[in-house]
Amino acid sequence: MNFKRLGLLVVLALSTGCAVVQRIDTAIDCNGICARYASCFDKAYDTNACEDRCKASARADTDFRRKADMCNACISERSCVAATFACATECVSVVP
Repeated sequence: MNFKRLGLLVVLALSTGCAVVQRIDTAIDCNGICARYASCFDKAYDTNACEDRCKASARADTDFRRKADMCNACISERSCVAATFACATECVSVVP
């Protein structure tokens, strides 16, 4: 196998691996944000629809993906009340 082919295979493997990790990270962020919204504000909230919207927005917009990551990180260790006030800036464009 020549070095060009090997290099191409390495690049493809890395880019594919990064995309998979990114999708998993986005799913975790979206699931956490939507579940937290339901538990804090609306027990009957459709978390599946929220997760679908969040993931679709993250796929289409890298800035949204970054905001979802920041929002989930902010709310993860806070109570509902604390997250509402402390994470408003991070979550305002992400949470429904």
